[in-house]
Amino acid sequence: MIVNILWLLFQVLIGYNLVFPIFLYAGYLLAGRRTFVKIRADEYDYAVIVTAYEQTDLLPAVVGSLLKMEYSNYLIYLVCDNCDISNLHFADERVVLLRPEKVLASNTRSHLYAISNFKRPHELLTIIDSDNLVDRRYLKELNVYFDNGFHAVQGQRRSKSLETTIASLDAARDLYYHFFDGKVMFALGSSATLAGSGMAFKTALYVESFINHDLQGAGFDKVLQAKIVSRNLRIAYAPAAVVYDEKTANRTQLENQRSRWINTWFKYFSLGFSIIARGFTNLSWNQFLFGTILLRPPLFLFILLSILCFIINLIFGGLAYGCGSSLFWLLE
Repeated sequence: MIVNILWLLFQVLIGYNLVFPIFLYAGYLLAGRRTFVKIRADEYDYAVIVTAYEQTDLLPAVVGSLLKMEYSNYLIYLVCDNCDISNLHFADERVVLLRPEKVLASNTRSHLYAISNFKRPHELLTIIDSDNLVDRRYLKELNVYFDNGFHAVQGQRRSKSLETTIASLDAARDLYYHFFDGKVMFALGSSATLAGSGMAFKTALYVESFINHDLQGAGFDKVLQAKIVSRNLRIAYAPAAVVYDEKTANRTQLENQRSRWINTWFKYFSLGFSIIARGFTNLSWNQFLFGTILLRPPLFLFILLSILCFIINLIFGGLAYGCGSSLFWLLE
C-alpha cells in the first residue's frame, strides 16, 4: 500500500512537469504580448565581456562579429584564462586583451577580473561566450529593455549551424526553453531564465551579486538569476537581441553536456524553494512562478523518466491498471 502511494506521488511529480507548460501557454495566450519601445536617444556605455579558458581559436571570429555591431559606445574585454595569447593581435582600440597572472578557472572570477580592469566605469555589461557570434543590432535591442527600467536582460540564443542530427536536437531543446522559459515566463509577468551568455546587466547589480560570493564550477547563471529574482527584480527577455551559439556536434559532447546539466540542477534546484517562499512573503507573482520553474528537472531528464513510468506501469501494473496508467503517460 505504501509502495503504491509513493509510486503514485512520484508519477504525479513527473507528470506535472509535462502538463504545466500547457497551463503556461494558455496563460500566455490570455495575457497577450506587451510591446516595449526605445525611450532614450543616447547610447548606454557597455562592457562586452568575453571569457576563454585554455582555448583561443574562436576568439578572432567572436571579436570580428562584435566589432561589426551597429553601436559605438562599448569596449570589448577578452579574458584569456590559462591561455597562450601570443597569436592574438587586435588593432582596434575597442578591444582590451587581458590575461590573468593566476589561473582563475571560474566564470565569475573572469567576469570580476574584467570589471576590475575596466578602462572606464561602464554602466552596463553583457556576457558573451568565446564561441558566440552576435547580431549587428544586439546592443540596440538590449537597450530597449534597459530604457524601460529593467536591470537584467536575456537575449535569444540561436544555433550557428545545424549540420548534424545531434546539433539539431540540441537546437530544438533551445527552442523549447527560449519559448517557455523566456518569452512565456516574461509575458506572464515573471522573469526569463538566464542562458549563460547573450545576457546583460547593470554593472552594479552583477558586482553586488558576486563580490562576496566566490563561485566555482558550472552554474553561475543559475546562482545569478536566483540572486536577481530574490531581490524581486524581473529578468527581461529580448527576442531580437540575438546571439549565435555553437551547438553540440557529437555524442561525447552531448553526454558530457547532459551530465553537467544534471549535476548543476541537483546542486541548485533547491534555490527554487527559497524563492517560492519569498514569493508568498512578498506576494510576488514574479518570485512564485520563477521559483516553481527552478524546481523543474532538465527537459531530457523528465522525458526519460516519463518513458520509464510508461514501461513500468505496462509491465508491473496489471492488465487494467497498468494499461490505463500507461495510456495516460502515452497521451501526455
